[in-house]
Amino acid sequence: MRLGRVASPEGPRWVRETPDGFLPVSDPFLAFAEGRAPHDEGDAVEGTVVAPVDPLVIVGIAQNGPDHISPVQAWLKSPRTVIGSGAEVALRRDAGAPVAEGEIAVVIGRATHGLTARNAHEYVLGITAVNDLSSPDRASIDPRNFESKSGEGYTPLGPWIDTEAGIDDVDLDVEVDGLLVARTGSRELPMAIRECLAYVAAWSVLGPGDVVMTGAPHSQAPVRAGQRVTIRVAGIELVTAFV
Repeated sequence: MRLGRVASPEGPRWVRETPDGFLPVSDPFLAFAEGRAPHDEGDAVEGTVVAPVDPLVIVGIAQNGPDHISPVQAWLKSPRTVIGSGAEVALRRDAGAPVAEGEIAVVIGRATHGLTARNAHEYVLGITAVNDLSSPDRASIDPRNFESKSGEGYTPLGPWIDTEAGIDDVDLDVEVDGLLVARTGSRELPMAIRECLAYVAAWSVLGPGDVVMTGAPHSQAPVRAGQRVTIRVAGIELVTAFV
């Protein structure tokens, strides 16, 4: 099932993607806690698709790419940087050359008490696409990734959560202006997704709707104003335009 949210006068409304349009559904996190799929709630609706979740916590996994000599570590990114697919991002001109980082994002389904590498999938609502925009030129003076990751709109997310894709073998593509620049996936991550989740959960409890960005396995691309980046995760297309 592909779950997402559309804008409405009352706020974002949960929907699932169908051939006939967006079908409203009940709260998927409540359904997840009860061990079932969300219920359909009425006829198909129209609306603008927005970011699929409003996470309280976004965790990034650093050094989880090929050839890193440092151990894998987690870091935190502001949830206020989240935007939906199709939005424009004004690139910062004061932080060096910007880079798009296509990553597989995990949406947590329930509190991670008891999560291990073996049972990690039991805590995952689904996966989605994320563009972890960065200004790596700041790294030498910004070891905690605050300045380099905190631009407004620097976390395009979504637009859909795939609840059936699993976390063990997920494809990831990155295109810039329609040109494929990376074709990779979770198989290229030195630390598997389930191990990333276990590592994070061992230090900090995550909850429903929180997001873990699992690293960029050869999926970075320099970007500039006027370009358009498409990130595909398990077929989910996240599109971002830069100004």
